Amino acid sequence: MSTIAVVYHSGFGHTREQAEAVRRGAAAVPGTEVTLVSVDEYESAWAAIDAADAIIFGTPTYMGGPSAPFKAFLDATSGRWARQQWRDKLAAGFTTSAGVSGDKLATLQALSLFAMQHGMVWVGLGLLPGDFESADDLNRIGGFLGAMAHAPADAAPETAPGPGDLATAEHLGRRVAAAAMRWTGDRSLARVGS
Repeated sequence: MSTIAVVYHSGFGHTREQAEAVRRGAAAVPGTEVTLVSVDEYESAWAAIDAADAIIFGTPTYMGGPSAPFKAFLDATSGRWARQQWRDKLAAGFTTSAGVSGDKLATLQALSLFAMQHGMVWVGLGLLPGDFESADDLNRIGGFLGAMAHAPADAAPETAPGPGDLATAEHLGRRVAAAAMRWTGDRSLARVGS
């Protein structure tokens, strides 16, 4: 059994859709328990986050980095950082922006650096780039550090991110869940989602 916390912020609902896809992917790996935590409610979820074997961070990219509410959550972990409470937990990340590039890479770099400061072990996407012109392709945006999604600002959350971006988020969830099984000693699922 492994536990995963998906901690996210969503300003317009697009990143929430991506977070749900990550949760679905992780939950598809047998023996995985997933907790979805909005940063609007993180203070009541510290126990679940602290107990997780892996934490997957998700935030929209605003102005070239994590959103302010998500950054407030990151800053609130300083006591955990001082105690190295999350050392050796697995970590991964995902982000959405209205711009096709939107500087999503900078957001994922910020999340991975945050995880490194906590002594966590980062799990990347593990996919080759897909075809950007195909809305259904996995990793169509071509990221490696984490799952990236594009959602025009005026798009309804039910329509964006598109199917390929959500499938990429599901892949990330499965990959982290499989890695958590290996990390916690369950070798029977070592190749699930890899």
